[in-house]
Amino acid sequence: MELETKQDVREEVKKDVKEELVKTKMATALSEREPRDLGFGSIVSRESRLRLINTDGSFNVQRKGLAYISSLNFFHVSLSMSWTKFLGIVLILYFFSNVLFGLLYTLCGANALVDSSSTPLSSQFLRAFFFSVQTFATIGYGTIHPVGVLPNFLVMIESYYSLLVNALIIGLVFARFARPTAMIKFSENAIVAPYRGGQSFMFRLVNMRASQLIEVNIKVMMSHFVEEGGSVIRRFDSLELERSNVSFFPLSWTIVHPIDEASPLFNLTNKDLEKSDAEFLILLTAIDETFAQPVHTRSSYKPSEVVWNAKFVNLYRKVQNDEPISIDVRKLSSIEMVTE
Repeated sequence: MELETKQDVREEVKKDVKEELVKTKMATALSEREPRDLGFGSIVSRESRLRLINTDGSFNVQRKGLAYISSLNFFHVSLSMSWTKFLGIVLILYFFSNVLFGLLYTLCGANALVDSSSTPLSSQFLRAFFFSVQTFATIGYGTIHPVGVLPNFLVMIESYYSLLVNALIIGLVFARFARPTAMIKFSENAIVAPYRGGQSFMFRLVNMRASQLIEVNIKVMMSHFVEEGGSVIRRFDSLELERSNVSFFPLSWTIVHPIDEASPLFNLTNKDLEKSDAEFLILLTAIDETFAQPVHTRSSYKPSEVVWNAKFVNLYRKVQNDEPISIDVRKLSSIEMVTE
């Protein structure tokens, strides 16, 4: 009889502790749900219905009214643009620079440049253009040379110009190679999957670079419109993750947010998310092991990109005992529906 009483007491204590934990967790979650704009501004938070963060990590915002000169940042733009665009701009700059100086040499007269090769160019402009190319690139074949004060003065100007331009381009190319960046691939869809007797919000990611990332931290927030005090405002709710950081990131990582009583997603459906124009904002920060410098990336999911009652396909490959662990990155976004 006494043993049964002690057992009942233990059960009551466990129940009280569990209830207190749930209350504390809900209170913490509610305190984190205070209206905030995360830097987008109260107007955007209250009125904008556009996607805040695009899938490529760029912000879906514009700043108008700035003076054109003040908005220019050639160095930053040159580092952030794609390699194709960067090399294209360099090629255009190189070509038109030589066209400009070729025209200037041509204006100096027919005898300004002397072609001493066995087959001289008949076109005065082509002769001037190719001489400009040789001067700009400091090739100096010697078959075409300037004659007179004005042509030589132009050579001095072009050599000084090419010195600055070549130094700038070399510096930008080096900076682009030396600048550490994160290349994280997110799964095309997030899912709401069965999880420990309930449900959870999940998505996967993988490092697409050969370099390793360490001390990886991730934050996930849900942006959605709610009605408070008779007005509609945008609220940002932090989603508590099963694991928000890892020390190493050699393979893939499945981000899991358990949907419990304290979750902003509790008792919500996909229609509820669409009605509130929800958006799941993701911020990942890490340290690139090669450069020992921090890197970061962003992404987001809209309700149309969330698949309910699904699970991710296993992307780990079967290996022999003497083979290293490997994954098939092509299966990162592969999902299958859960049959009840």
